[in-house]
Amino acid sequence: MALAASPNAEAASADADATFRLVAREIQPLVPEDGAGGVAVAVYRDGQTLFLNYGWANAAHEVPITSDSLFNLGSIRKVFEAALLAQAAHRGDLALDDPVSKYVTELEEGDDIRQVTIGELAAYTSGLVLPQDHPPWPSERYTLAEFIRTLNQWKADRAHEPGAQYIYAHSSYVLLQLALERRFGMPIAALLDRDVIRPLGLSSTILPPRRPGGWAALAPELLGRAVQGYGEDGEPIGQPGDQQTYYDFPGTGQMFSSARDLARFLAANLGDLEIDEAFQQALQRTHRSLFRLGPHHAQAMAWEVEDHNGLLIVDKPGGLNNSSTYIGMVPSSKLGIVILLNRGNQHPFELGRRLLRELAHHQMQ
Repeated sequence: MALAASPNAEAASADADATFRLVAREIQPLVPEDGAGGVAVAVYRDGQTLFLNYGWANAAHEVPITSDSLFNLGSIRKVFEAALLAQAAHRGDLALDDPVSKYVTELEEGDDIRQVTIGELAAYTSGLVLPQDHPPWPSERYTLAEFIRTLNQWKADRAHEPGAQYIYAHSSYVLLQLALERRFGMPIAALLDRDVIRPLGLSSTILPPRRPGGWAALAPELLGRAVQGYGEDGEPIGQPGDQQTYYDFPGTGQMFSSARDLARFLAANLGDLEIDEAFQQALQRTHRSLFRLGPHHAQAMAWEVEDHNGLLIVDKPGGLNNSSTYIGMVPSSKLGIVILLNRGNQHPFELGRRLLRELAHHQMQ
């Protein structure tokens, strides 16, 4: 448990104890009974961070989960790219209504793909969806040339009309990655490091290159903290640092981070980290609704926005067959939570949202 010192240390400690008990009770069902994996949790509230860790980063070697254990984030990577995109839009380097073909010029050969905008990719409203986006998962992977050719051949229809509907698709963010790389003439990993990771002081967050065989090219110090991933059945999947992708070109693997770094990322999104004002405004922009999904649910740049009887939760789940992740916040309460598991198909977002509601309710009492 880590708490910042304050004049009200006794009250803060009592509140932290109550939070610890609540979170520990709710998290316990996620801890694998067979020991294959564990959970790292960070709760950010009142300018303080509470860390809770359970189970094994590597059961075979009895390495425990810590707040510095390195997890594969899965789709949580997208909120980092949203931060990058929002900064570019804030500076005027691009606009959300720019057609993606303005930057990925090979798409000028396709009719329907030229209608898709940068903002539609960021909000999953492009209409684009490929077989690799949803089960049943195929075995084929795209080279860059194959991906471009597939996009140029893509045909929109009434159910896949750019700007008219929401369809969650990983391919949207792969294409957004290419657009950002082309606009700035830099690999996506270098862009993220320069404009998001280093300015926020995230020492354990990285988008590494992918080595042959499917694992990340991590420095020895980071690789030593990478967790072993486990399947839903408790069997190990891959090696520590395992990366999975349907795209066989640079920058398309997964990002890695720790509960400690993600708690700092939350603090920045909640306005509690001293950063450049323009960057702060860009982060706030990523939380704004871009597409209304229903009376209580909207899509922002990567983040989902849910209205729970007036309590707005902004969050993003992620998951693979060997990793289950969640990051969420209640901006009005300066409250956030990170849940990282090195076991697949555990769906921590339901628990994360419930904890945010309970903690926010307790804070308002």
